[in-house]
Amino acid sequence: MTIQAMLRTSLAILAIVAFTPETSAEEVGEVGVDWLGNDLIIEAVDDPKVPGVTCHIAYFERGLIDRLQKGNWFEDPSNSAIDCRQTAPITLGEIERDEGGEEIYTNRRSLIWKKLVITRVYDEKRNTLIYLAHSRQVQDGSAKISISTVPLNPLSAGQ
Repeated sequence: MTIQAMLRTSLAILAIVAFTPETSAEEVGEVGVDWLGNDLIIEAVDDPKVPGVTCHIAYFERGLIDRLQKGNWFEDPSNSAIDCRQTAPITLGEIERDEGGEEIYTNRRSLIWKKLVITRVYDEKRNTLIYLAHSRQVQDGSAKISISTVPLNPLSAGQ
């Protein structure tokens, strides 16, 4: 393979990764935190496979002045907070039941590699859904996590 062919292939892969659509969420709040234009964004994320559960996630979004001052134009911090609640009768659909869980939400936090992710894990013994907000990075991972649980009422539909 020639260098030009490798470059074209690399650019094609980069374009696919950079422009892959994110999971949908509804922005419900934006709180300004300083004069640099930095904001806290609050989004509502409905679990696509468990109707009746909504997670609210908050994360930091850097403003233009902060980006100019610190460089690193294309990346936001990994910090996030999550809280999930039953917002309607819960129907437990076809969900992953292994300990690795299932991603229900992604939001790009850098141009290419870093994403904010919500993963749902089902604790069958305790009949509880666990929602974990974390960052996925290529290097160094991220220890910045937040967790929320939704106990499933034995009277919930679909049990």
